[in-house]
Amino acid sequence: MESIEQIARAVLKADSIAVLTGAGVSTASGIPDFRSSEGLWTEDHSREYYMSSNYFYHDPEDFWKKYKAIFRLKLLKNYQPNAVHSFFRELEDKGKDMAVITQNVDGLHTLAGSSRVLEYHGTLNTATCTSCGNSYDLDYVMGHEIPHCSKHGCGGILKPDVVLFGDMISAHDEAEAIIDRADLLLVMGTSLFVTPFNLLPEYACYQKGVESVLINGEPTVKDYLFDHVIHDDLAKTVKKIKKAIEK
Repeated sequence: MESIEQIARAVLKADSIAVLTGAGVSTASGIPDFRSSEGLWTEDHSREYYMSSNYFYHDPEDFWKKYKAIFRLKLLKNYQPNAVHSFFRELEDKGKDMAVITQNVDGLHTLAGSSRVLEYHGTLNTATCTSCGNSYDLDYVMGHEIPHCSKHGCGGILKPDVVLFGDMISAHDEAEAIIDRADLLLVMGTSLFVTPFNLLPEYACYQKGVESVLINGEPTVKDYLFDHVIHDDLAKTVKKIKKAIEK
């Protein structure tokens, strides 16, 4: 196992840090990991069918009912950032050029105060009218069983601003541009299972030669890419890194 001190030195040395995060960062806030070995997606494979762009356009009314239940939207505002989210903001407060690229759709990085957050798979917090493009917040979405646009003369049905199965990923080029300017890559709480997100560490390590750190609760198929790898609880590991940095 890599020493905490090595990782702390890498963080201290870096001027610009790109962070990749997955569901493991949010589980400490009580948000379920949909893709872990015990996650919700494994309970019923049909969830991927229902949470697809095809199903949204096929039956938007039923889609919205299932979407709200599966993502537990009514609980979203009960969740709060945890020590891992705060760690990135604290590094930014210390003058590090920080950018967070997250698979998570819960908005907790922004809520924690990180100023540069790229939501690679979109966000649960807003929805957009499929007819006119008007945007609506979570309160509006939750206030209507099947949310439609309130703009006069429109009435189009809203589509959530998460990347559904079958949707195109539009943030990949921007994510690579963030990595281009980084001199350290921190990857935390992701199994690196989902493509094309899992191509970003390969881009950073192989093509750009960026020093890289992986911290995850369990091994990933991409562990071999990284200069430093720790398999442990994220919050505990971050606490140790902070202590080493402050020595």
